[in-house]
Amino acid sequence: MTPDATTPPLNYKRVMLKISGEALMGPGQYGLHPPTVERIAAEIKSVVDLGVEVCVVIGGGNIFRGLQGSAQGMERTTADYMGMLATVMNALAMQSALEAMDTFTRVISAIPMDQICEPYIRRRAVRHLEKGRVVIFAAGTGNPYFTTDTAATLRATEMGCEAIFKGTSVDGIYDSDPKKNPDAKRFERITYDDVLQKHLKVMDASAIALARDNKLPIVVFSLADSGGFVSILQGKGRFTVVEQK
Repeated sequence: MTPDATTPPLNYKRVMLKISGEALMGPGQYGLHPPTVERIAAEIKSVVDLGVEVCVVIGGGNIFRGLQGSAQGMERTTADYMGMLATVMNALAMQSALEAMDTFTRVISAIPMDQICEPYIRRRAVRHLEKGRVVIFAAGTGNPYFTTDTAATLRATEMGCEAIFKGTSVDGIYDSDPKKNPDAKRFERITYDDVLQKHLKVMDASAIALARDNKLPIVVFSLADSGGFVSILQGKGRFTVVEQK
């Protein structure tokens, strides 16, 4: 579907969607919740159907988190590689859900595993986007000690994305946890430096600094709101934008 005369103008043409692995758990405490995966896939499809080119990075915390493994005595590099493999599992689950909705998808891994996904080649990934395919980047950057937040920012920069959309459980960035403090203030807009100085837990510091250096806006919104992804691309809804002054 292409936008018609009644469709509000879209603010972005190519975007990166960053999702935590925990977002795929739904009401569970571990692993994948297929109805939740399908709901998020439907959100992505609705944006693609409007002609927006979408990249996706999904964390692996619902299956394995490298830092937690390291904290329990596992060697950090090994733990991080295990976390990268968890992101591949999540990427394949999302690919399956999207393709069940007739949305062409490619999973591209920073760690070569040719039997199940493509290796990362920048120009090939860009071409997939130009053809209207959803590109899901898996296995982080392929290096230990880097989070999927940093991987999402790196890939968004390489792909020429116009913004990173960070899907969370709340509708933006607050000065304190809105689930614990009913008086928490939500920011409409905030600078990268303020996020770093106030230690606001949006993305890790490396990802924020990389986005700042490349003038890449970060849009924080709630994935729990049905239709929220499309609404924000049309300039509506509740969200916070992290950008330069």
